[in-house]
Amino acid sequence: MKTAIVWFKTDLRLTDNEVLLKAISQSDSIVPVYCFEDAHFETTPYGFKKTGDFRAQFLMESLIDLDANLRALGSGLIILKGKPEIEIPKIVKQYRAAKVYAKREVAFEEKQLETLVQSELWKIKCELLTLSTSTLYHAEDLPFSIKDIPDVFTNFRKKIEKDSVIRVSLEKPSTIKSPEIPKLELPDLKELGLKKVKIDKRAAIAFKGGESQALKRLDYYFFKTKSISNYKDTRNGMVGADYSSKFSAWLALGCISPRHIYQELQKYESLHTANESTYWLVFELLWRDYFRFMMKKHQNKFFQKNGIKSTDSGVKKVNIEQLQNWINGKTGVDFIDANMIELKLTGFMSNRGRQNVASYLCNDLKLDWRYGAAYFEQQLIDYDVCSNWGNWSYVAGVGNDPRGNRYFNIDKQASDYDKNKSFRNLWLKD
Repeated sequence: MKTAIVWFKTDLRLTDNEVLLKAISQSDSIVPVYCFEDAHFETTPYGFKKTGDFRAQFLMESLIDLDANLRALGSGLIILKGKPEIEIPKIVKQYRAAKVYAKREVAFEEKQLETLVQSELWKIKCELLTLSTSTLYHAEDLPFSIKDIPDVFTNFRKKIEKDSVIRVSLEKPSTIKSPEIPKLELPDLKELGLKKVKIDKRAAIAFKGGESQALKRLDYYFFKTKSISNYKDTRNGMVGADYSSKFSAWLALGCISPRHIYQELQKYESLHTANESTYWLVFELLWRDYFRFMMKKHQNKFFQKNGIKSTDSGVKKVNIEQLQNWINGKTGVDFIDANMIELKLTGFMSNRGRQNVASYLCNDLKLDWRYGAAYFEQQLIDYDVCSNWGNWSYVAGVGNDPRGNRYFNIDKQASDYDKNKSFRNLWLKD
């Protein structure tokens, strides 16, 4: 019997999961595992938790859903906790597995861990096989090598739209052969140094983790409400569930794939309409791809003060009081404060809000942008390492912005995007 381990990470789904399908096709039996990595629940050098309460809760829900979906097909999910380079080889020995299948990483720390796990597995004659599962366009189908990817998004987009195709989304398996998998046992939040939080009733959307919820949201946003047809006009909104797709949290944990979203979008376009709005969603998914490929190209530069540019970012030493006021929505600038309170109480903020609060921290307070990025890492339900650090460095003028210093006039932004103050009134009232 050829047994393989499937190591789930941020690909918590059955549909369009090449890692899972490849393991099934090349093995007699598979053992799905997820590891709560010690490093993910530590405090970063910036003083924030790597994983905060909101995201941890969303992760737990996603794992419960994944386990239920696996069990419906004859399998289940084993939970490990600790250091993956220790825990993965242990489970390999337990099940006498010859191979471990996992999603391929691109970000610096994740890549280092992947290499470490691989070398530990080699010692016990086990192979680690990794596959790219996170992007709309497959890395192998790009019209340029990773080192030659343009550092300006528009150049990247034009070339890719002209010369590349999006692969078909893969069906979920119909059945999975596994040894008997014990009942799911998740660590509790307290064990991870976190607590269960109640999301504020003013939250734009009540996010619930898992592939089932992701598919439900996609069906609602595309087919039930047809909200996608107005996406380009409403995407800069700030109040309510439907001004934007809100797919980001499920995408971040891989509860849904960008390719599956694209395939459903094509279905929608053939049934209803293809317009600027339906294209714009693909445009946003392309940005997500771009930051992932940029991370692969520039590696740990995205986590350094001067980013991928050699110019000095001009930030001053961090002023803890100013930083705390920014975090707690006490800057005295109502538009910034409303957005930061929303983030603090819900784990979410609109795209328009994110750009403004980042610009304020970088350009008005002139604080080290990495503190902002690290706070977002802790706080956001939809935290994605590539998009988060890529976007922050962009606004800080040390990333992929060809214009350099992108300053937002906060008063103008507030009057353009919150004309009647409905967003500010919602979050600034006691």
